[in-house]
Amino acid sequence: MKVFKFGGASVKDAESVRNIASVLKSAGYNGTFMVVSAMGKTTNALEEVVKLYFEKADFTKKIEKIRQMHLEIADELFTDSASLKSEIHQFFEDLCGFLRRNKSPNYDFVYDQVVCCGELISTKIVSSFLNSVGIENTWLDVRDFIKTDETYREGNLNWEETEKNFSSLDNSKFYVTQGFLGSDPNYFTTTLGREGSDYSAAIIAYCMNAESMTIWKDVPGVLNADPRYFEDAQLLNKISYEEAIELAYYGASVIHPKTMRPLRQKGIPFYVKSFIDPKGSGTEIQNKLTLEPFVPCYIVKKNQNLLRLTTSDFSFITEEKISRIFNLLHDLKIKVNMMQNSAISLSLCLEDKFNQMEVLMDKLKSEYQMELEKEVSLYTLRHFDEKSSYSFYKGTELLRQIIKNTLQIIVKEE
Repeated sequence: MKVFKFGGASVKDAESVRNIASVLKSAGYNGTFMVVSAMGKTTNALEEVVKLYFEKADFTKKIEKIRQMHLEIADELFTDSASLKSEIHQFFEDLCGFLRRNKSPNYDFVYDQVVCCGELISTKIVSSFLNSVGIENTWLDVRDFIKTDETYREGNLNWEETEKNFSSLDNSKFYVTQGFLGSDPNYFTTTLGREGSDYSAAIIAYCMNAESMTIWKDVPGVLNADPRYFEDAQLLNKISYEEAIELAYYGASVIHPKTMRPLRQKGIPFYVKSFIDPKGSGTEIQNKLTLEPFVPCYIVKKNQNLLRLTTSDFSFITEEKISRIFNLLHDLKIKVNMMQNSAISLSLCLEDKFNQMEVLMDKLKSEYQMELEKEVSLYTLRHFDEKSSYSFYKGTELLRQIIKNTLQIIVKEE
């Protein structure tokens, strides 16, 4: 069995859905598990619904706008869309019903029950369209198979139960299912973190002992730089899992950091290819593949925070102090992307997606003097040399660090 994953950009409108059928006819789809994300920016729109709900504002207009977008896509794809549109309406009625009945004040719990609608509806539309053009498939609710604990928005996988669930499936069939989603022991929806659809595909590949996994993107494959921020990006034709994991760790947006681990464990070949040019070579990722010569790889993470901590009593930054700081960061779900310390100070490049920075600083203010620089960018250059490291960013350099062949620079951009 093969596993294919199509992201939101590949199903953003009716023409994109038609293109998926073309890609499948070109690449082959017998014995394939296809994982599909929400359409376009639907997840962002549903996140806004959750925000409005907790602000006790009118969220119904936002829901109606999302509903109409999906209904219009259904109308464009089918001459008779009544049956599919009825299913779409039911999804939104269930969503509204949940928000009317919900008593839980847990933001993350509500978030997962709401945003899951994007994947569920997109896969219903895609599955129905593929069946209508002769690509016979079975739609599955992935929440019946991927089981997690009760950590909403960042569900921790129950591997044993998940593997057992997938073992019941026939690997000669073509399945269409959702990325990003799972369910807890009480069958409430959980999500695997933003960009978790790639991870979902890797979980399925692992559990089904897939012969390969392919992520279909709007780029030719894994590039040595994000073309939105860097010129003359090059395609990396073959790289090792080790190199891919390093790139993902430093923030390469093409591959989710958790995706490679289950694939590497079973030695499953992993491809990143273009749904715009499905016959293109793309990028192949396997064990023991080497990138020679090593091509400099440029990565940038925007919207970072540089927090500098200095001990108030000028005592050393000891292991005990670092342990307390990192425990707080863990509890507040603030991610550390770079750290550098001296005798009495510690500098941290932090990603604060849950807006907990003020809470962190309040908990540390009695022990440290603090300086916070918001909206900085973290640039990482893998396999750097003097030529490649020259002027690849614009702005004021705040901090620099070199570890082996990796250069990292925190920049306040102009």
